[in-house]
Amino acid sequence: MTAIENRYDFILLFDVKDGNPNGDPDAGNLPRVDPETGHGLVTDVCLKRKVRNYVTIAKNEHPPFEIYVKEKAVLNNQNSRAYKALNVDIGTSDAKRKGGDNVENARKWMCQNFYDVRTFGAVMSTGVNCGQVRGPVQLTFSRSINQVIPLEHSITRMAVATEEEAKKQEGDNRTMGRKFTLPYALYKCHGFVSAHLATQTGFSEEDLELFWESLKNMFDHDRSASRGQMATRGLYVFKHETKLGNAPAHLLFDRIKVEVKDGIAVARNFDDYKITVDTSELENVTLQTLVG
Repeated sequence: MTAIENRYDFILLFDVKDGNPNGDPDAGNLPRVDPETGHGLVTDVCLKRKVRNYVTIAKNEHPPFEIYVKEKAVLNNQNSRAYKALNVDIGTSDAKRKGGDNVENARKWMCQNFYDVRTFGAVMSTGVNCGQVRGPVQLTFSRSINQVIPLEHSITRMAVATEEEAKKQEGDNRTMGRKFTLPYALYKCHGFVSAHLATQTGFSEEDLELFWESLKNMFDHDRSASRGQMATRGLYVFKHETKLGNAPAHLLFDRIKVEVKDGIAVARNFDDYKITVDTSELENVTLQTLVG
């Protein structure tokens, strides 16, 4: 597969209604919030996980679309597959040292077989050394357009896990718990695709199309009671004519304005927002509206 020849910058808009888009384990699984501004946050790792899950479903883990970072994966076992495929004995090779032709060949094999390695990159030197890969696709933290106020809900469970718990409840098996949600929030994420780094990993046009497809559809295959209703609401892609790019990313991003409509005191639906797209005087850059 031939690597992409153009640089891309993009904006992703997604929302949540009556759900928790990304809980913070250090804060009792509360939705992530910027403490200074009150804006909601969703980590880049959270969105990458959803992309990986979508690719797993869409491509059924067949090479070259296997997933390296996945649930219950033992990464050194994944790394060992590269040396086995290359007929290199790990015990007598430089697999556990830095540098060397075997490490470089193993790195190339990992890029060829694992979609998330050649897309997002990976550190694959944890024991069995397959080197490191800097991925061409990078995402920022997503930040909500407006401030958010997490709600705390009391919930009950009409069962207990053990006989000991049942005895303590004296016949009443109900136990109490907590659930956190946001009534509504619209998030904006900025992303970047480097053609230069794509050349190093082999990230192709087919890979890029699969990535856009994942961003459009990933929430439809990630449903859970805790996340409420989530959906991709906008995907605006700036395609540069060259590998190096033809305009600064931040100036392109400024062309997409997301504001609450006049007369709306508190936004509770996507329709409460107005999105303005400025396409004037775009030179050597093409704006592609994939969702919106």
